[in-house]
Amino acid sequence: MPVTLPVTLDRDSSVPLYVQLSEQLLQGIEAGRVRAGDPLETEVDLADRLNLSRPTVRRAIAELVARGLLVRRRGIGTVVASRWVHRMGRPNSIYDDLTTAKRAPVSRLLELDFDVTHRKAATQLDLPVGTPLIHITRLRLVGALPLAILENWLPPTTPVRHALTPDRLERTGLYALMREHGVHPVNAVQTFGARNATGRERSLLKLSRADPLLTMSRRAYDDDGTPIECGEHCYRGDQYAIEVAVGVDER
Repeated sequence: MPVTLPVTLDRDSSVPLYVQLSEQLLQGIEAGRVRAGDPLETEVDLADRLNLSRPTVRRAIAELVARGLLVRRRGIGTVVASRWVHRMGRPNSIYDDLTTAKRAPVSRLLELDFDVTHRKAATQLDLPVGTPLIHITRLRLVGALPLAILENWLPPTTPVRHALTPDRLERTGLYALMREHGVHPVNAVQTFGARNATGRERSLLKLSRADPLLTMSRRAYDDDGTPIECGEHCYRGDQYAIEVAVGVDER
């Protein structure tokens, strides 16, 4: 049965009605009044109950879909997302995605080294094997919930090098720091997979032996096609999902 969340609108407020509706639905979700997978009222039912236009309701729902809190399911309607949903598009860090969605990203720096050799990473960055690389490992959380372990390598000559301090890496996303120093990820190749977690990963992400990991390998390029960063990330499978929109060839 669709869940009806309490909503009170102030029609005299300067805050647009779609924003009021979106924020009150968000409050209901975060307060636990609905569970993951629960369907919400249809847009028509919401519009009728609240005496709103359908475009207003549609825009409010679209805000929460874009933030990864709701998912549209064919034949079911709009349901509460069971995990954070990342929509593939331009290269973004998970910090950027969470910030855009008005979640509370927290970073804990695990490793920062400016003189690490790594054969695979050097190859990914089109550098000679043995080149000393910058190596960063962080634990990414949403509030107090661990979400991902992020391991990144950067070329030793990157302009962002001197900004890579523990304080900045725990307060800011890596891509935001890179852009701040003139390094702009324009394209990326990302490969996704799944595997069992190691003991260290289970400890950091608070997983059981049976819990799966979603993995992602990435190589990012600037507008000249030069590799500027590569990474190996692993995510809690119960808290993260990837959504990809593709065209369909009907031939």
